[in-house]
Amino acid sequence: MPAYRTIVVGTDGSATSLSAVDRAASVAADSDAELVIVCAYTPASRDETAGAEDALKDEAYLVVGWTPAEETLRTAEDRAVAAGAGKVRTVAADGAPVDVLRKVVEDSRADLLVVGNKGLNTLSGRLLGSVPSDVARRSGVDVLIVHTT
Repeated sequence: MPAYRTIVVGTDGSATSLSAVDRAASVAADSDAELVIVCAYTPASRDETAGAEDALKDEAYLVVGWTPAEETLRTAEDRAVAAGAGKVRTVAADGAPVDVLRKVVEDSRADLLVVGNKGLNTLSGRLLGSVPSDVARRSGVDVLIVHTT
């Protein structure tokens, strides 16, 4: 099987998602692949996040606004370069994390998607779904779920 050519990793700026970025950067360095770091966000003008934050409590880590998303991506890009990734691109996009990741995977013709396991084995993750389980079922490419919690 040939090495991966394009790897997509999602981050929301949390410590667990940055661990996934570190792992994705390592795989990208080993494969000489392009690494696409993605941050899904909700515009600050949209007040839809309050209900999700209340329902998910500590498991909610939502990026609100374009500027925080860009700051999150700068931090993640710095970490990826430090971990050895040579070709790094960042994408900030408005939308739900699973939808944004799937679109970037498709648009980039990625062959690997990397996410952290946060929310995978929680009650709310089982009831409401979690990013790792949803992308594993719906992405259409190899998925690496990094043990980050």
